Amino acid sequence: MTNLSDIGQSPEGPKLTARQQQILDLIKSAIAQTGAPPTRAEIASELGFKSANAAEEHLQALARKGAIELVSGTSRGIRLRGDALRSFHESRTPQFSLPLQSLAQLVLPLIGRVAAGSPILAQEHIEHTYHVEPSLFQRRPDYLLKVRGMSMRNIGIIDGDLLAVQQAKDARNGQIIVARLGDEVTVKRLRRGKDLIELLPENPDFQPIIVRPGDPFEIEGLAVGLIRSTSPL
Repeated sequence: MTNLSDIGQSPEGPKLTARQQQILDLIKSAIAQTGAPPTRAEIASELGFKSANAAEEHLQALARKGAIELVSGTSRGIRLRGDALRSFHESRTPQFSLPLQSLAQLVLPLIGRVAAGSPILAQEHIEHTYHVEPSLFQRRPDYLLKVRGMSMRNIGIIDGDLLAVQQAKDARNGQIIVARLGDEVTVKRLRRGKDLIELLPENPDFQPIIVRPGDPFEIEGLAVGLIRSTSPL
């Protein structure tokens, strides 16, 4: 946890320009609403900058003043610090408050075997929960699903991976989805035809799954990211 002495700011906090305060407020709002900070492009779009570079210059200034920390290598690598972090927590209602060290983390349930006819996020399906950085994902996931098998190997999804999934009941052609077929849950690429739906693997050793009218079928979510561990989970 960062304290005032760590970043050398006064108890009153860093002196920000009006534009810097506007950007800091936007960052807080994005984290409160989505759990993740905005990208440079999103800041530029929201505040009418001509390019993401302008947003980057203001973020660098906020970092120098100790209001935020910039994490390299990720488009959402922005973390609140010092008074900005404290004021964020103080403005949130108790039921949504988080420990400081968990501010930039999502708490995602890991879904195990899914029983037919019950919601995928039913408590009995949750095997474990994980704390993960929201900056790992461009879209916020709702849960993790452990990949079983190698049918999606050719796009880098392999057995044992944790697939980050955003809940959804519809999807566009070509998207990677989590689909429920009766009591089976599968990860495949969606292709809708005139009279049927194809669930396409990304491995020539596997055949497409054909869903015909009347077959049990439901879209449970969209794949929005992947976590791979070098040790068993």
